[in-house]
Amino acid sequence: MASTYTPLGVELQATGENAGTWGTKTNTNLQIIEQISGGFIQQSIAGGAQTTTLSVSDGSTGATLSHRMIEFTGTITGNQVVTIPLDVQTFYFLRNSTSGAYTVQFKYVSGSGDSFTFSATDKGDQLIFAAADDGTNPNIITLAFGSGDGDVTLTGTQTLTNKTLTAPKIVDAGFIADANGNEQVIFQTTASAVNQIDVTNAATGNAPDISATGGDTNIDFNINPKGLGRVTLGAGKIQQLAEKVTVAATAATGTINYDVITQAVLYFTTNASANYTLNIRGDGSNSLNNIMDTGESITVAHLVTQGSTAYYNNAVTIDGSSVTPEWQGGAAPSGGNASSVDMYSYTIIKTGDAAFTVFASQTQFA
Repeated sequence: MASTYTPLGVELQATGENAGTWGTKTNTNLQIIEQISGGFIQQSIAGGAQTTTLSVSDGSTGATLSHRMIEFTGTITGNQVVTIPLDVQTFYFLRNSTSGAYTVQFKYVSGSGDSFTFSATDKGDQLIFAAADDGTNPNIITLAFGSGDGDVTLTGTQTLTNKTLTAPKIVDAGFIADANGNEQVIFQTTASAVNQIDVTNAATGNAPDISATGGDTNIDFNINPKGLGRVTLGAGKIQQLAEKVTVAATAATGTINYDVITQAVLYFTTNASANYTLNIRGDGSNSLNNIMDTGESITVAHLVTQGSTAYYNNAVTIDGSSVTPEWQGGAAPSGGNASSVDMYSYTIIKTGDAAFTVFASQTQFA
């Protein structure tokens, strides 16, 4: 009785056959089994659209289809098809290392069973199982690289934990990094948070939106520069803007330090007790000169409550140095307005280093 062969080429010797050569054939079989279990081979499929048939090599080593991993190589100028015989049953690690934007399909030689196809842009790896589950229409089954909940597939739903993506990178330290690994967006956390930011894209003719949303009915939206940094808006339209007001039960007298970093309006609710000097500065640690650039302006307001005897702002300094404002109407005020609230408005333009032009006005409210 003659030898028979498996679909992958292993020789099955008949009883009593091959006297004197049995050892050689057994060694060849072992080599075939070795390449089936862990062998690697490259298969060129270079050229235009074509079908490359992988054939069995009975009783000898070297058949491409009898290797565990097959790497497809070469420059392809058309879609490629690679086939195996209908009775082959094994699994393969396939790698598409071809050059050229064309598909590479792996299938049985005939029939209507499922196949696997590398897309025109997929130059990657895939684990597949040749099922030989039907004599006419066997299937090529595409397998994920693993089967647990933590495995990532193209179509599955998984939770990514401690994974790093590139360009941009999402890093497990809690930030998105750029392609160089530098922090780009850092996510801070608040215990039991109920409010958040929504980012919504938009169709043609509409504006994308960044919104404060969450469980609260009214939610502020804070943008906080670091240190003396500014919030800069490009050209556009501002529909609503709230400025910080300091309301103090204080009487105007002596020298009043106006800190523009912490407020846009300073309101004294106690009757003024003497004429006073207003010193406009950044704050106790920063001069106005340091926080403004030449060619920038800032406008602040000071509201002073007056009793039956009125007083007024008779001197203005910036960072402790005297300035002479340009007063609305052409003349500086010579007094306050009794039983009223006087509002002083100062628009300060920085024209050079420690050089300022101030435009001022006094308005009575009663």
